[in-house]
Amino acid sequence: MALPKPISVEEFFAPPVRSRASLSPDGTKIAYLAPWENHLNLWIESVDAPGDARRVTSEDRNLLSYHWTDDPRWLLYTRDQGGDENRHLYRVDLEDPDAAATDLTPFPGARIMDLKLPAGRPGKAVFSSNSRNPATFDLFELDIATGDLRTLAENTGGAATSLFYGGSKGPFTSDVTEQGELRLSRWNEATQTLCHIAQFEGEDYPLGVYPLEVTADAGGVLFGSNRGSDRLRLARLDAETGEETEVDSHPQYDLDTRARVFPALPSPLIFSRRTGELIGVRYLGERLVINALDPHFAEVLENLRDLSDGDLAHISSDESEQRWVVSFTHDRDPGATYFYDHSSGESRLLFRPLGHLDPEQLAPMTPVTITARDGLALPSHLTLPIGTEPHRLPLVLLVHGGPWDRDSWGFNPLVQLLANRGYAVLQVNFRSSTGYGKSFMKAGIGELAGKMHDDLIDGVNWAIQQGYADPDRVAILGGSYGGYAALVGVTFTPDVFAAAVDIFGVSDLANFLRNQPEFVRPALAANWFRWVGDPADPQQEADMLARSPISRVDQVRTPLLIAQGANDARVAQAESDNMVQALRARGVPVEYILMADEGHSIENPENLIAVYRAVERFLDEHLGSGRGEARGASA
Repeated sequence: MALPKPISVEEFFAPPVRSRASLSPDGTKIAYLAPWENHLNLWIESVDAPGDARRVTSEDRNLLSYHWTDDPRWLLYTRDQGGDENRHLYRVDLEDPDAAATDLTPFPGARIMDLKLPAGRPGKAVFSSNSRNPATFDLFELDIATGDLRTLAENTGGAATSLFYGGSKGPFTSDVTEQGELRLSRWNEATQTLCHIAQFEGEDYPLGVYPLEVTADAGGVLFGSNRGSDRLRLARLDAETGEETEVDSHPQYDLDTRARVFPALPSPLIFSRRTGELIGVRYLGERLVINALDPHFAEVLENLRDLSDGDLAHISSDESEQRWVVSFTHDRDPGATYFYDHSSGESRLLFRPLGHLDPEQLAPMTPVTITARDGLALPSHLTLPIGTEPHRLPLVLLVHGGPWDRDSWGFNPLVQLLANRGYAVLQVNFRSSTGYGKSFMKAGIGELAGKMHDDLIDGVNWAIQQGYADPDRVAILGGSYGGYAALVGVTFTPDVFAAAVDIFGVSDLANFLRNQPEFVRPALAANWFRWVGDPADPQQEADMLARSPISRVDQVRTPLLIAQGANDARVAQAESDNMVQALRARGVPVEYILMADEGHSIENPENLIAVYRAVERFLDEHLGSGRGEARGASA
């Protein structure tokens, strides 16, 4: 096969023509996200008379998600300002097309979290907000039609406590002890007391217990449990007795918890639009598995699977659960979206979000397992460029963020850009990655810049030993924790890499933790303090400094590109500023891209294109493209 035609950065990172489609509760309209002035906005279109699409928002920043309410007149969405993560809740009135969206939470400096539309509370939305105190989140109920807000529960437990909706029997609370353990309780309205229900090991849940959803009868919660098991399964916790019973599980896979980190992804739990009852559960291994818990949904699911060879992603239905709109994850044909009518068996393709990309010109992503030097199996993904012999190629080691996250099979525009340019791309799920059992995740405790980094180097060595990679042309690239890993790569193992790209990565672990937002700090006991240390302890702080790239800038001899969002609420701009200043003070060249209108992700298309154009040029300069002559590479 010949080399595929070059595909531009703009084509890979352009906004999708349409995405995130979902069906209105009455089944008559489809809502979706599509560009307006180069930013994703909300549109609607008739199901039975397609072609009457109209835009219903005019935002100057990409919308990532939205929600139909039980009344098809209203749509809700959230957005922040310039990446500051202070998300407000907005309402769109479909019966007044000329009206601007209404900001329902116009509280300066505050954000909303955990938005729910309870099936048992028609016309209402429930969420948490820190509008009263930046450090604590109270629980509110919103009347969607009027915009009236009512406080359901005021958070008196401080920043260590979270409240979430508990139905008619009162709210649940979760809090973190000083030892980093997680406690779940329920407020008893009758006695005005807090009743303890259960306690969990903090290191088993570094990002909190997830999923965590009140049952339709409000008598308990559905949650991800790994008590007595290495795998994360779905269990029910009785709100009165604290008794735990298994609801569903998979013999090999964990619940798919990626939405804990990226809320725009589908929840592991699938609920009935009509009853609010649980009808399906998602698990993720090399590919996605959905267990149907309802006979009707099982019939629907069997037919939906016939629409694509990808993995089912977003699923929505009308209230009759006869009409469905679904999309699919796929490594080369992402987000293909279909309409399916169960009563008639009719189905049709609605759109392909990136229809300008030819799947035949894109590279397949292949799951592989790499054995670490201590014998630990590392689930990984390898993408090889098509149309060329996969031998001694330039290799990009792409490191995921978190570290409590994972890489998974599917379309990644950066992976495809790199493969199109002739690079092999390796994504290693290093120890501490989630989704592979709690022992795999906990194997990373105390191992930042240690065994977690060894896993990445072992991945590179595997690719070299297999003959895929040229050892003289290896780059490391990542964002967030992946950015930290890139900096560790050039400071702890500088001889391995010919180039490195750090996107909003941590350079000083202690400084990073000292600058976390106030409401985040109590949760650190269960994650960062457990994995890395507490900077308030001088001995632990010294160890953190030893694991920080900022302490080893004298080791850097690898060309480095750094990108940072000025409004980053998680990894402050100072993390990148300090690294750049330290390198330049030594006369070490480093490229620095500072984006004034981004936070802890790159969302604006113009910034995505600018950054990845720079990455493309940078890698070609220091590795050489697999399409042409290598620069300084071995024969």
